[in-house]
Amino acid sequence: QLTDNIAGLKRDSDVQPLSRIWLREITRHKYAYNFSWMGRPLIQFPQDMTAMQELVWTVRPDLIIETGIAHGGSLIMNASLLALLDYADAAEHGELVDPAKPKRRVLGVDIDIRRHNREAIEAHPMARSTTMIQGSSIDPATIAQVREIASQYSRVLVCLDSNHTHDHVLAELNGYAPLVTPGSYCVVFDTLIEDMPAEFFQSSKWGIGDNPKTAAREFLSTHPGFEDDEGLTLGDRVAGRDAYGEYLAGHRREAAAADLFGGSGLPEARHLAQPVTGLGLDVAEARL
Repeated sequence: QLTDNIAGLKRDSDVQPLSRIWLREITRHKYAYNFSWMGRPLIQFPQDMTAMQELVWTVRPDLIIETGIAHGGSLIMNASLLALLDYADAAEHGELVDPAKPKRRVLGVDIDIRRHNREAIEAHPMARSTTMIQGSSIDPATIAQVREIASQYSRVLVCLDSNHTHDHVLAELNGYAPLVTPGSYCVVFDTLIEDMPAEFFQSSKWGIGDNPKTAAREFLSTHPGFEDDEGLTLGDRVAGRDAYGEYLAGHRREAAAADLFGGSGLPEARHLAQPVTGLGLDVAEARL
């Protein structure tokens, strides 16, 4: 039935334009700012949140890397999802869960972590599962620090949601996509900027032709090891979901892995994708 539902959404010529209109109009009212997760403001659409929990459950990462912290809602949400994975693992193996010793972690990077946000995040019950780095996400020193932490984990999921200009997102993709492990994803938010009215971005550094979607497309075009996978089921299922992108999954082949990983020659394939969601996700999937 799920397959039929997804196919029906794709065939319905009214759904897509109506979804675009709905997304355009609610964006005028800052709809994405209306939500929180466990008490922390989370600037995402509910459809984004649902899509992320499906990815986390499917991938079962032990590290999630996020660029862009803001109020910490996404950091706390992902920490809680990882805590649920710890609980699920313990239940499956008949073990006890020690909240003071989480097995999984969320690593957040932001160029400016406001003091009141940092204090609220550090005081949150999920804080034990989080680590924050203050610095530009594209600074080589920051990337090196993140890579060092990532090397301690076996399954890494990456979320890019900071500065939304083309050059910045492309630099993030070049810096962090290599950390995506086989079977996991790189999620690029706010790709729908490309499909919104130009008037929305008159005071922004980003806009039509200069945004996460254009960066993701260039990344895919310059990395032949990634190929589009428009059949990404999650993206099709939440059509009308988050408002900022299209799911474009990319498949990285073994032959190209060495180029992207600086000669590491990892044998498994990986993927890159962009969803159309409340904040528009671009997702990079890595398959075994």
